[in-house]
Amino acid sequence: MKNNLNNYLQQTKEKQEAIGHFNFATADVLRAIVEGSKEAGAKAVMVGTSEGEASFLGLKEAVALVRAIREDYNFPVFLNADHFKSFEKCKTAIDEGYDSIIIDASTLEFEENIKLTQKVLEYAKNKNPDVSIEGELGYLRGSSQVQQKIEITPEDFTKPEEAKVFVEKTGVDRLAIVFGNIHGIVTDQEEKLDINRLQQISLTIPDVFLVLHGASGLKDQDIINSINNGISNIHFNTELRVAYKESLEEALHQKPEETTPYKYLASAIRAVKELVKQKTRFFIKTQ
Repeated sequence: MKNNLNNYLQQTKEKQEAIGHFNFATADVLRAIVEGSKEAGAKAVMVGTSEGEASFLGLKEAVALVRAIREDYNFPVFLNADHFKSFEKCKTAIDEGYDSIIIDASTLEFEENIKLTQKVLEYAKNKNPDVSIEGELGYLRGSSQVQQKIEITPEDFTKPEEAKVFVEKTGVDRLAIVFGNIHGIVTDQEEKLDINRLQQISLTIPDVFLVLHGASGLKDQDIINSINNGISNIHFNTELRVAYKESLEEALHQKPEETTPYKYLASAIRAVKELVKQKTRFFIKTQ
């Protein structure tokens, strides 16, 4: 059996567990994610770069960093193109050696979403059959930052009958769904996941790995309930960004004269690592 991402997802799904996905834009955050995941007992971890993060870091550089850290730690680390929105962007990531692609065409009409997702999947699988492809269906509101309030309605949610058609026509390995989740953290409202909707989707497309985006800000029990009801892959980004920024600000405030990067960045790296460890324990010890 090949040790590709889909095989690790299958193993975790069978155990009613999940694989974590954490975003990075710098080498220190990447290392913190991998160390935290490994120390928490994860079997593997996904690390992602959004289009913005990939532009900042460089796609070729991201691939090289992940390859190096995978070898250094002897640990399965899979690099994901997170929410890439065009065929051209996805093609570049595939050509550079990304392990996984999320083609996010969820803002397009249903049939156009299918066509673009099909196109990306066909190119990826012809290039490398081990590349895992994720589509997205539903309207996932918000952005990866702290926000006051995001209005969502059941009309935003993924519809089970559409999910079935989408999966049959595209052949995606994974599907990002919407059932009350949003991107980022909200301060003036409580996120409420519709577990019944998740159950309906899971029963409708049982052979696809379901993905929860926008887990930052959710209660721990929401994460556990999601895994117990069919989620195999969980994405965090905003909470890591906040932990890094707040720890860095505190370090600079305490020692404003410090000019050595690895000294004033140390606490920020520790904060990210501890947060990843905390979240990962929920993925592998569901209740």
